[in-house]
Amino acid sequence: MGLGSLGGFVIVFAIIGGLELFDRTSFATIALASRAHPHGTWAGASAGFLLTSAIAVSVGVALVTLIGPQNLGFLRVGGGAFLIAYAGWVYFHPEEEDAPHLRENARSAFVAAFATITLLEIGDTTMIFMILFVPTWGWLVVLVAGAAALVLVASWNVLLGRQLGRRLPPRLLHRIVVIVLTLVGALTILYGLAPGAFPSLG
Repeated sequence: MGLGSLGGFVIVFAIIGGLELFDRTSFATIALASRAHPHGTWAGASAGFLLTSAIAVSVGVALVTLIGPQNLGFLRVGGGAFLIAYAGWVYFHPEEEDAPHLRENARSAFVAAFATITLLEIGDTTMIFMILFVPTWGWLVVLVAGAAALVLVASWNVLLGRQLGRRLPPRLLHRIVVIVLTLVGALTILYGLAPGAFPSLG
């Protein structure tokens, strides 16, 4: 990797990781990890990030051209609706203190995290940035740097969520998870319908 490619890697890694660290997707991942199997959540989130990164550097530009930039909001609305639906499921399926098996279901944690990350990241700011970076540094640098940054952020989110899950009482944690997922979902839908009203929302 030449100096130019190395510099591009550092820039892409820092920007994508920085954007994602405070993105609504991160808060959703933290909420999921606080009540679900940590390895399953991390694997699902990472797989979702890898998929969207691959889309961004390969067919992302074609996707935007096909559906039109003005229709990306519908994808965001879908992601927000999924989060609210999942929050509803969590609300009606509270985790009992004597039911640790709920935490051990890695497969369901993987599916929930993968679906959440994929739906929220399609058309998201980080994905758009990766698309814009490709002409400058090439698809390989952008893919490796962007994916590495996103997987690292996913690891941090899962660790943080796991700590919250251990320290907070189950009932309080349950309420926090429902509230966070609902708020993130609602903001995502609003962002999809009126992106100009939320200029700082990633």
